[in-house]
Amino acid sequence: LSSPSTFNHRVMKGIIIFVFQTIILFPLLCTHAFVATSQARKTLYKHGGAFILDATAADDEVELLKSKADRIRAEIAEFEQKKQKELEKEQQEVVEIQREKTEKRMRYSVDVPILKPDGSVLIERVDFPPRRPVGESYIISYEAPLPLGIILGEHEEIPGAIRVDEVLDDGNGKAVGVEVGDLLRACTACKASMEAPTWQLLAGGIGQPVTKRMMFATDGQPFEQVMEAIISNRMDPEGRPVVLVIEKRGDE
Repeated sequence: LSSPSTFNHRVMKGIIIFVFQTIILFPLLCTHAFVATSQARKTLYKHGGAFILDATAADDEVELLKSKADRIRAEIAEFEQKKQKELEKEQQEVVEIQREKTEKRMRYSVDVPILKPDGSVLIERVDFPPRRPVGESYIISYEAPLPLGIILGEHEEIPGAIRVDEVLDDGNGKAVGVEVGDLLRACTACKASMEAPTWQLLAGGIGQPVTKRMMFATDGQPFEQVMEAIISNRMDPEGRPVVLVIEKRGDE
């Protein structure tokens, strides 16, 4: 058996341990656990929040890049559309200019027989720049047999131009459409020349007369030569009608 003093000592020791565990150690452990739990929660929230914030920023950046890409695509499409419109406008202008040139050429040109150096005759379109203001006249050709039944004269206001001063009612000129005030720009003319083969020239021959028919431009020519050119069509061995190139007033 233990002595009373020994028992009391044990009781006091137990009381002290209980008090220490209950009053000091347990609250301390609880406080440490709470702090640890709070820090863990804070860390988790912090880490999770950072993740959430980073994901949101990434999404915003993606949307921003998409917006920029859409804007660039729209600007490119607008630029290409603008360039296409400009190209179409330029092409239209070129077409319009070409159309005007073609229209002008057709207005002031006509098909006439052209004598070639080898003696052949080809029908070609020849330009006749207008003597009257552009747009107030056009070029046309007529074929009429002699006598033409027209009286020509020099134009008083257009230097070097030959004008139709009078047209006989029963003349061949009026029958094909020649009118008073028309300008005679060109006509066929015949010219006779001596031609011979080389062997005949070497033998001392003089050759044979050959009549050639050609176009004669009247602009700036003396009035007498114009009249001679028209009359020379009587020499045509084929008896073809006179080709008259006329500049008429008005539209075609």
